[in-house]
Amino acid sequence: MPTSPLVLVTSRSFSSGDLDLAAELEAVGARMVTGPSTHDLDALRPLLADATAWIAGTGPVTAAHLDAAPGLQIVARYGVGYEAVDLGAAAARGVLVTNTPGANTGAVADHAVALLLAGLRDVPQGDRGVRAGRWAVQRTRELGTLTVGIVGLGRIGRAVAARLSGFGPRLLGFDPWVPPAELDRLGIEGVDLDTLAAGSDVISLHAPGEEVVVDARFLGLVRPALVLVNTARATLVDEPALAQALRDGRLRCYASDVLGSEAGDHANPLLADDLLDRTVLTPHSAAQTVQAVDGMGRGAVDAVLAHLRGDQPPNLVPLPGGPR
Repeated sequence: MPTSPLVLVTSRSFSSGDLDLAAELEAVGARMVTGPSTHDLDALRPLLADATAWIAGTGPVTAAHLDAAPGLQIVARYGVGYEAVDLGAAAARGVLVTNTPGANTGAVADHAVALLLAGLRDVPQGDRGVRAGRWAVQRTRELGTLTVGIVGLGRIGRAVAARLSGFGPRLLGFDPWVPPAELDRLGIEGVDLDTLAAGSDVISLHAPGEEVVVDARFLGLVRPALVLVNTARATLVDEPALAQALRDGRLRCYASDVLGSEAGDHANPLLADDLLDRTVLTPHSAAQTVQAVDGMGRGAVDAVLAHLRGDQPPNLVPLPGGPR
């Protein structure tokens, strides 16, 4: 076992903002090593073998990863989501798990609104047309005259609603965990998912978990000129069904920061050439602001440092069989 704790970092953007968080780890005698954000097990195995703490990116943290890390004590998720972490395996091995709630809320909410407006007002298509010498325009719609449905009203969904309120659209919301009185306070009409699908001109996805929300049935309910925005998870959308719906003209645009395949190999059905003018796609960059990078890094490092001091880390994720 090494005399100084080894901290494995697998986040692409760790310590790349204004804060020198790597120096903070080194200042307490920790050694930092970096690994791939995909969490490829073969590549990580020699690094995990000596790791005390793991500041984990978006890749999976499986039982096999934890088996390869006999001295691992804490997984500090760099971000809010922890669905990719096998919490049962962590609990069975006595490994703590933390996350950084709220650190990237503003960044993701801003990006969702940017994608919404780009999709609604044909911004990418207009740019491509001008560069090709085409100045023909297609009339679009003003946000303030429309109805926007928000699926999932946690921190980010609420932040999107707050930003949209300045434009003046009608806001519908679906979140079974938020009481109707709270939705009323936020200026959002609470409805069921089918009503939201059928009644919205724009839908923005912010639901937790991995359950598919937008499937063939959902797409059969939506208005023909729908703009669908996704800054949450690719798994919320049945991508082949969505690609077909775009081809059939059952919605206007899909604007997303997440894809089921992000390898750049164009295997994803939404990357087909014939869908170029009906999709607005960004490279999982919603949380990539200086402020969000610093916030996520700060939260993850604070958790690791607290644990190394012998204190309880902030933002512990409840583990199966543990205290509630």
